[in-house]
Amino acid sequence: NNIFGVSDGAQAFLNYGFQGAVITTILASISWQLAASAFPIAFLNNPVTYVLLVVALFLEFTGLCSGAWVLARLQKSICKFQYDEVYIGTPEERTDKEMTAAQDVGHLTGGGFAGHLAGSHDALDGPIKSKDAIDAAA
Repeated sequence: NNIFGVSDGAQAFLNYGFQGAVITTILASISWQLAASAFPIAFLNNPVTYVLLVVALFLEFTGLCSGAWVLARLQKSICKFQYDEVYIGTPEERTDKEMTAAQDVGHLTGGGFAGHLAGSHDALDGPIKSKDAIDAAA
């Protein structure tokens, strides 16, 4: 059952599909780049190239093929992300609870860290001595 009468080991190597990937890469990508670099004017004057370029630019414009959207959707489904309002509430809900900025941030960050107000502590200020120093800075 081996193709071209090759040995079993060679056939097992061929069954991985690596050769198909290499041939596809060479024929579908690199050969066109070589043709375009060798004959740029003829390549750009080809009407098929123009149509393919317009289609590619339209797809890029729509964002359908953008890898970041695919990765973000995948991460959202795996991590079960929800809107911010689920975690921290709407601004009106936070105002109704009369939460200070330190309370508002601190409940999200876990034990021991009450959070910093914007500009209240900088890495250049040195290490924080105690939680009281954070509150004093606020």
